[in-house]
Amino acid sequence: MNILFDLNHPAHVHLFRNAIKALKAKGHNITVVARKKEVTEQLLNLYDIDFIVLSKIRSGLLGLAFELITRQIRLIPIIIKNKIDLCISMTGASSIHILKLFCIPTLVFNDSENNDLQNAITVPFAHKIFTPDCYWRDYGSKHHKYAGYHELAYLHPNRFTPDPTIFDKIKTMQGDKFFVLRFVAWKASHDIKEHGFSLAEKVKLVEYLKQYGDIYITSEKTIEKELEQYQLKLSPDKLHDLLYYATIVIADSQTVTTESALLGTPAIRYNSRVGPKDEGNFVELEKRYDLIYCFNNFDKAFEKVKELLKNDTLKIDWQKKREVLLEDKIDVTDFMVDAILNFKKKDPAK
Repeated sequence: MNILFDLNHPAHVHLFRNAIKALKAKGHNITVVARKKEVTEQLLNLYDIDFIVLSKIRSGLLGLAFELITRQIRLIPIIIKNKIDLCISMTGASSIHILKLFCIPTLVFNDSENNDLQNAITVPFAHKIFTPDCYWRDYGSKHHKYAGYHELAYLHPNRFTPDPTIFDKIKTMQGDKFFVLRFVAWKASHDIKEHGFSLAEKVKLVEYLKQYGDIYITSEKTIEKELEQYQLKLSPDKLHDLLYYATIVIADSQTVTTESALLGTPAIRYNSRVGPKDEGNFVELEKRYDLIYCFNNFDKAFEKVKELLKNDTLKIDWQKKREVLLEDKIDVTDFMVDAILNFKKKDPAK
């Protein structure tokens, strides 16, 4: 099979990198198209994945619309040259329409119920949609659910082993407390009118945490001068090792929150998207497994940080919770590869 992977975000690289490797090993031809966003290209190079850049990230609805059109136009010769049979994507927004014109099916792996704009323009055109079983929207017969999360495609114990040599790359000694703070740029289509930490809130958090341990900040946008000294300088493929050993992770990011939980690290998520219609994975990780805490109020998030720091067995407790979760969940890469291969067997017609 000639399979196209459409990657628009660093998280998409992690989501699909093991499946790409497995499919290549089975003799399938893989074409990867990507987007200039943060460390996407760097990760692809680190994982030795050949790719073609179609666009760079733009902001605002008009900018994103222009980028969408650009990507689809540039995709046409790639589809023809590589005789694409099937496309795999996380959202499908940047490729699904042009692929539909070529009668090429797209399998979408989605975990964002509240990404209304992207879901509206992609779901009707997807051949199949795969989501975690905690996903609360229903797309009918094309919708297939599995017992897992996207992040278990690369953080399941079958796929990830923490590397203690991470401590050779940071100033913290193994066994000492340290904190990872992750801030996003809020420029995606689903981020319009949403927000995370303000500068004042970031500073307050840092001033409190620094009395307990080292602080490492990773940010999509340029870090403010007040916080520059805490900027994480680490190869992006080492981030998950850092998250595994962290005492607490605090983020306005969606993905890093989930990653931390699945690694057995307490995670606090604070942003305006938290609410009664939050994504199912966050609801499940908080209510069922007690691995994360989500807030849309900074003061409540700050109090939870203080509460967690009083727990002397915090990491031990969270590793036990992680083990409970892993008993319920699958290796998502195995599921993904089977879904791709079985699709072609069962649905040979486009």
